[in-house]
Amino acid sequence: MDNRAGEMQVFQRVVETGSFSEAARLLRMTPSTVSKLISRIEARLGVRLLERSTRHLSLTAEGQVYYERSRVLLAGLEDIERELSHGAASTGGTVRVSASVGFGIFGVEPLLPAFWHAYPNITVDLSLSDEIVDLYLDRTDVAFRVGPLSDSGMTARKLGVAQRKIVAAPGYLARRGVPAEIADLADHSCLGFNFRRVAPVWPLRDSGRIVDRSVTGPMIANNGETVRRMALAGVGLARIGEFHVREDLRAGRLVEVLADAVAGDTEDIHALFLGGENIPHRVRAFLDFMTPRLRDFLTPVD
Repeated sequence: MDNRAGEMQVFQRVVETGSFSEAARLLRMTPSTVSKLISRIEARLGVRLLERSTRHLSLTAEGQVYYERSRVLLAGLEDIERELSHGAASTGGTVRVSASVGFGIFGVEPLLPAFWHAYPNITVDLSLSDEIVDLYLDRTDVAFRVGPLSDSGMTARKLGVAQRKIVAAPGYLARRGVPAEIADLADHSCLGFNFRRVAPVWPLRDSGRIVDRSVTGPMIANNGETVRRMALAGVGLARIGEFHVREDLRAGRLVEVLADAVAGDTEDIHALFLGGENIPHRVRAFLDFMTPRLRDFLTPVD
């Protein structure tokens, strides 16, 4: 019987390090042995998995599929051995999770103590960033994604919808006035984001149609939590997800303005993961625990 699992492990290490020599060093093999193993896989499959140059390795489309499927398969093998050795009740391992800063702080983090009470042997490796991560390259098991999804081989569970709101601190509104209509934004400081995918405009409803309104202000940031804090400090108006400022609105630390202008201004929120339903037990446990609770979190109770 051939050692295909071992070949998959070598292939994964090559992809994740981007180098035959570095993978060989970590695996305590020679670079030529690693290269021959990859060539043997390609010859058996009849496809090219890696594009090679003197300085760079990149996955082909077939290589991407092989990497994804082998990663899931090897993780599943680890789960089988762990459960048979120690019992299903000892489900453990590490789940690598990515979330936007605001959704991570207000949605995911409060649920973690209860999750660890149920699954004390699972380690959650949580990274918060409003930039879009690559689940393949960053070795991420679950990504909570706010906004539209691109076509991919990933599986998505829809968690809910986030309604955007325009908010400001009472002190700011006392100084600058409360905007009564969209045109009033020209006289206000508007806090924004510096993502490449975000234009410096706010799509607002005006007379029944959506108009992209150019806005300016003293700061743009790469995450919603910084924008929220600057709004709390009275720096300007912020257009931000309702879940991000829910408690601030209830406590009166922030005030909503121009509610009609953002009516229907929503973003879908999904949990993304690799492998379809064929996922490691530790990842399934995390998803099954988080999904219903995050759906409740995204359904505000008045």
